[in-house]
Amino acid sequence: MRSFDQPVEVICYSGYKGDERPVRFRVGGAVLEIERILERWYVPDGQCFRVRTAGGDYTLRHYSDADAWTLEPSRARFRKDPA
Repeated sequence: MRSFDQPVEVICYSGYKGDERPVRFRVGGAVLEIERILERWYVPDGQCFRVRTAGGDYTLRHYSDADAWTLEPSRARFRKDPA
C-alpha cells in the first residue's frame, strides 16, 4: 500500500457475486453514500472504483487476498458534471 492510502470500512452490494460494488463507506466516523460509480478497473491484486459522493470524488481500492479496502481522494475530486 502507498503511504497516502487510508483504511476504510466499505459496505457493498452483493448481487451476482459477493462484494460486487461499493454502495457506501465509513471513514473517520462519517458515512458517505456513493452517488455514482464513475469508473471501475481491475488490478493484479484486486479492483478499484472511482466514486462520487456528496463530499467529492474518491478512489476505493479492494485488495482481494486480504479482503481490505483503502481510500484516497481522486485527482478529479471537485470536478462537477456539466448540467
